[in-house]
Amino acid sequence: MVMHGIRAQDSAAIRAINATSFAKHIQVLASDAFEGRKPFTRGEDSTIQYLAAQFRQLGLKPGNGNSYFQEVPMVNIASRPAGNMVIKGSSGEVSLQYLDDYVAATRRVQEQVTVSNSALVFAGYGIVAPEYGRNDYAGLDVKGKTVIVMINDPGFADSTLFKGRTMTYYGRWTYKFEEASRQGATGVIIIHETAAASYPWKVVRSGWSNSKLYLQTADNNMSRTALEGWITQDAARRIFQLAGVSPDIMQQARNKDFKPVDLHLQTSLVINNTIKKSTSHNVLAILPGARRPQECVVYSAHWDHFGIGEAVKGDSIYNGAVDNATGTAGLLELATAFTRLKQKPARSVLFLSVTGEEQGLLGSEYYASHPVFAPEKTVADINLDVLNTFGITSDVTVIGYGQSELDEYAQCAAAKQHRIIVKEANPEGGWFFRSDHFNFAKKGIPGLYIGPGNDISGKEPGSGKEQTAAYNRLRYHSPADEFNPATWVMDGMVTDVRLLFDVGYTLSNETGFPQWKTGSEFKAYRK
Repeated sequence: MVMHGIRAQDSAAIRAINATSFAKHIQVLASDAFEGRKPFTRGEDSTIQYLAAQFRQLGLKPGNGNSYFQEVPMVNIASRPAGNMVIKGSSGEVSLQYLDDYVAATRRVQEQVTVSNSALVFAGYGIVAPEYGRNDYAGLDVKGKTVIVMINDPGFADSTLFKGRTMTYYGRWTYKFEEASRQGATGVIIIHETAAASYPWKVVRSGWSNSKLYLQTADNNMSRTALEGWITQDAARRIFQLAGVSPDIMQQARNKDFKPVDLHLQTSLVINNTIKKSTSHNVLAILPGARRPQECVVYSAHWDHFGIGEAVKGDSIYNGAVDNATGTAGLLELATAFTRLKQKPARSVLFLSVTGEEQGLLGSEYYASHPVFAPEKTVADINLDVLNTFGITSDVTVIGYGQSELDEYAQCAAAKQHRIIVKEANPEGGWFFRSDHFNFAKKGIPGLYIGPGNDISGKEPGSGKEQTAAYNRLRYHSPADEFNPATWVMDGMVTDVRLLFDVGYTLSNETGFPQWKTGSEFKAYRK
């Protein structure tokens, strides 16, 4: 692994990443006029045309033949339960209120989905992980049944299990739904818990009160469970009480010898769907390599957010300024910087702005399955998502630290800025699996994903961590995520994106490929 630095004569490229142009792009992308940038809306049209225009002005080559757009076939399903979710047992029933107690939807492309008297089974964490000696479905036939499972994995509660507080993919809600479908369940319901999920119920509520997008499939998603949903902790306790089961069962589920529990309860629910099949778009632009154009370094950022949804304090536009107008603007800043280089990189650089991240990393999943550059020729993905809005930090967080040799590239670039690399503060949140680099990882391509640091330069230790926590608590996935030039401190994101420019420039001029480290679950894919 050889790492070369950015040379002095390329300082014009570095200066191209600056607060003025950064803020200009964010102000446009996060404006009310872009209506929250939801796919299939006027907001998408405005966003992708803006991005394509910027790439065109920079003289970058269209990334998909003669087009800056890659079509991503999706289906929009607006699911609305017909009423309360009623849980019945021999001693009575529990009625759960939509949005307050539960959320529910379906991926199945049907106008109406009916779950009728489906038996409820508590399946612990809903995990099948042979490498950890875990199978929560052992001896259980869930056909026709609805499983209730917990968020995260057992390591969250017991540091001696799995990877301890560092969430594995088995802890992600997407995995829970996938595994229940593989097991043949009719429905799957996740018990929400703020610490284990790393976000409060209001995030689940707002995200599930809107329609949801999925990639189109040949079977119209009939292989997935009919019902996917979440319930609150309080709702779970009421269900366990009705079943005559102690809520302590949730603590017992961490044990390796845990066995699924038939709750001897049934639930019924009708979900009515409004369905629209359409096409969203990834936006791609290429700076061709001077010597090895068939190889590429990818920079990615998702342009989408939640559009117009449930109003909060009279505001119904989910502008997504931090998430992810910052990353999208950063992508444009990087594209500008690479076009200012006096000597073009040896490898090609792909600037990829993807759709549908907020709906389950859909655009990057589609690109990973329909790539412009072959996976074995793709050096790495450098992903930008939720950048620093509170100032330069003395440290830089690498999310998923320890996965690949990209850690060392980041360390080298940070050292030039007199900064250090640190691990993420709350690895139990599973952040490595929550943004678009993850779909590259599943193809064996290492991904670098950095987050804001913990310590703002010149301020009390932990001040950056406090700012991040406040954002997650107050503005994340809500209409409050808006651009405020009076309070945002732009030099933090400028410095971080300049670091990512250094990493990508270095990779674009090397001949080798960064590797996954021993112990990474993705190492085998690269081989």
